[in-house]
Amino acid sequence: MFDRQATPQLLEELAHMPAVALLGPRQVGKTTLALEVAQQRPSLYLDLESERDRARLSEPELYLSQHQDKLVIFDEVHRTPALFPVLRGLIDQARRDGRRQGLYLLLGSASLDLLQQSGETLAGRIAYLELGPLTTMETGAEAADALWLRGGFPDSFTAADDARSLRWRQNFIRTYLERDIPQLGPRIAAETLRRFWTMLAHQQGGLLNVAQLARNLGVDAKTAHSYIDLLCDLLLVRRLQPWHANVGKRLVKSPKVYVRDSGLVHALLDIGSMEGVLSHPVVGASWEGMVVENLLTCAAPGVQGHFYRTSGGAEIDLLLSQQDGTLWAVEVKRSLRPKVERGFHSACEDLNPQHKVVVYPGKEIYPLGHGIEAMPLGELCRRLSTSR
Repeated sequence: MFDRQATPQLLEELAHMPAVALLGPRQVGKTTLALEVAQQRPSLYLDLESERDRARLSEPELYLSQHQDKLVIFDEVHRTPALFPVLRGLIDQARRDGRRQGLYLLLGSASLDLLQQSGETLAGRIAYLELGPLTTMETGAEAADALWLRGGFPDSFTAADDARSLRWRQNFIRTYLERDIPQLGPRIAAETLRRFWTMLAHQQGGLLNVAQLARNLGVDAKTAHSYIDLLCDLLLVRRLQPWHANVGKRLVKSPKVYVRDSGLVHALLDIGSMEGVLSHPVVGASWEGMVVENLLTCAAPGVQGHFYRTSGGAEIDLLLSQQDGTLWAVEVKRSLRPKVERGFHSACEDLNPQHKVVVYPGKEIYPLGHGIEAMPLGELCRRLSTSR
């Protein structure tokens, strides 16, 4: 059992909002977290993939009106879009009765469907939270290598050995392709989407070139765009947008693309051991992707993540912008003796960030000169989480 970073924020939102949507990929721990919350108050759990629970909602307004004194948890809520207008009416009635918070907790595995459905009917009545895979703050810094190799899905991370973890991730990918995605609507051949997903793993952390991906896959650019959109909506892939600022330089405009979980990167590339990762060309990009996801998760909410790159070679791997305008420039190095390159110095001269950090796989914090610190991932995660 892990203490999830999202727990305090989830409890806070439930204390102030009538409905909260907890979004994240399948098997990431949404149900476990919801059931932990349910132990703290009268609650009702409904799994909308269960025929029995869906049958209870054949007359949803009548059924739910009998449980207005409870927190009602709907798992996989995007499977019943007709429920959202009913929830709106019940929430409005509860507000008139003086009950304004903690009525409904909605769990969903796809952001696009849930956001569209709830956004149209529950505007002003719902808060959104995202639960991603485990981070180094949740697993402990001593498990950083296992987290990198196996990824942050709890069942993969806690598997008995690396081989079993790899099989779990391979089955996870197959289930998504053959079962979950078709249930969400798109009719895409599983093998085609697997090839596309694998291409993204090979290009982990690279600039997104949809035209090249489309040519490699033998589809048009519009279709390739739709595949990217789908994997992003399923919270499996991230497009990291470039930083745009008036700095008088020619800036790269294409986003960088990451498969969000390092364990899935390795499974897509059939890498099952640490030796396999360290000898594979993806090693640096895989480590960078894991660091980026950890930092964005620890720094959220309210912090915006970008990268910075100019045509002249100035570059920052991750630029974190706090709500007060404070900038953190983060360089990622998979080396115990990290060296800062000229491009990072040039980028910092352009942007003048308040904090300059190189994340490396060591255990000590030490200065690198020019106001730059070398720092373990866990320590930077801790600092970002306390700077909210």
